[in-house]
Amino acid sequence: MKEKKPMTRSQNMARVKSKNTKPEVFLRKLLWHKGFRYRLNYKELPGSPDLYIPKYRVAIFVNGCFWHMHENCRYSSIPKSNYEFWENKLEGNVERDKKNYAQLESMGIKVIVVWGCEIKRMMKDEVVAIERADNLVCEIIN
Repeated sequence: MKEKKPMTRSQNMARVKSKNTKPEVFLRKLLWHKGFRYRLNYKELPGSPDLYIPKYRVAIFVNGCFWHMHENCRYSSIPKSNYEFWENKLEGNVERDKKNYAQLESMGIKVIVVWGCEIKRMMKDEVVAIERADNLVCEIIN
């Protein structure tokens, strides 16, 4: 029988999806059931927001805590191996995000960022999901 080799970090990171992730799909379904209609990965706008709700001019980004360096989050850390590479890459992501958010806001589009850890909590606890969904609806409408 052939032994299974452990994946290298590179192979593992290459398997990470950028679209249609579980947290993103969860949020999409939640908003759809609340009656919101949206565009997915709308390339006409800076940063291609994960969801764009044209009626309310709202761009929603579902950010992974690792890839976008969510502050004070247990899922956000820079890998110890090849530290400089990862530090530059992740900090570059954060800078690009800031630039995209500023561009969107200058166009009169409201930016909402929903973090992966928030959605994980929502997926585990229905009470948290309902509460956060209501807050999100208020953010979109106002």
